[in-house]
Amino acid sequence: MKKILITGCLGQIGSELTTRLRQEYGIDNVIATDIRRIDGSPITETGLFEILDVMDQDKMLEIAKKYEVDTFIHLAALLSAVAEAKPKLAWDLNMGGLVNALEVSRELGLKFFTPSSIGAFGPSTPKDQTPQDTIQRPTTMYGVTKVAGELLCDYYFEKFGVDTRGVRFPGLISYDTVPGGGTTDYAVDIYYEALKHKKYTSFISAGTYMDMMYMPDAIDAIIKLMEADPKKLKHRNAFNITAMSFEPTEIAAAIQKKIPDFTIDFDVDPIRQGIANSWPNSIDCSAAKEEWGFDPKFDLDKMTEDMLEKLAVKLSANEVIS
Repeated sequence: MKKILITGCLGQIGSELTTRLRQEYGIDNVIATDIRRIDGSPITETGLFEILDVMDQDKMLEIAKKYEVDTFIHLAALLSAVAEAKPKLAWDLNMGGLVNALEVSRELGLKFFTPSSIGAFGPSTPKDQTPQDTIQRPTTMYGVTKVAGELLCDYYFEKFGVDTRGVRFPGLISYDTVPGGGTTDYAVDIYYEALKHKKYTSFISAGTYMDMMYMPDAIDAIIKLMEADPKKLKHRNAFNITAMSFEPTEIAAAIQKKIPDFTIDFDVDPIRQGIANSWPNSIDCSAAKEEWGFDPKFDLDKMTEDMLEKLAVKLSANEVIS
């Protein structure tokens, strides 16, 4: 990767990935795009930034040519809970934007990355240690777009030789950006509420296991996969990756090690609970480890310690600013 174009740069993954890529590859070699500009944001103000609606393929191609990029990282999408509330918009954006990005990559010969998700699995998928290659029959619009996206990326590789790569992300936990409408958002919200109020009401029920990953590991995974030798990639798209699997009371217990009087109760959201119930309890990421050396560093306790420390600084800073 030498010149990198990113869509959805202001989202949960995009904001941290853009910062990291600018550090790794140079501030003038990362072109960040989103459908809007946020004044004062370090992403839009301290590096190359263009406003881009991913439904506009002509503008997308124009930007890619303007900066002579060689790598395209396509992140713009509606997440699970929002997609379920707006299924037609989710299909149009998630699939239309992806096709446009793949077409630009085909025309210009770009290396291409887009993330899939554990949402690509469904109720009939094996729940425990879900295999890399298994049945995928999701029951959500988000999941449908992710399965279709995986197949589409495979098609562009096989048919047109586009160097497509991707991972199936689990729930991603970050102190840097607020949740964006995902089913696993409770695992971010809980840290905010622990520091602010020392209590949290979970919209996911106790005993509901889902795979999770701390954002630094997720960013490392993207870079490592994109730098991997293509000859070693047997699966190429949609590698299972994960760092941990836990349910709400277990993350609460990890927080209680640092904040002993923290408490959790439950007010289950049937929509997000239904989505969570359709996903695996844990997934097998051995293919990613074998083919490109995936190696997460954070477990639940290590992540909790770092999350609380970094988030406390952020919240204190916000209080001073306000």
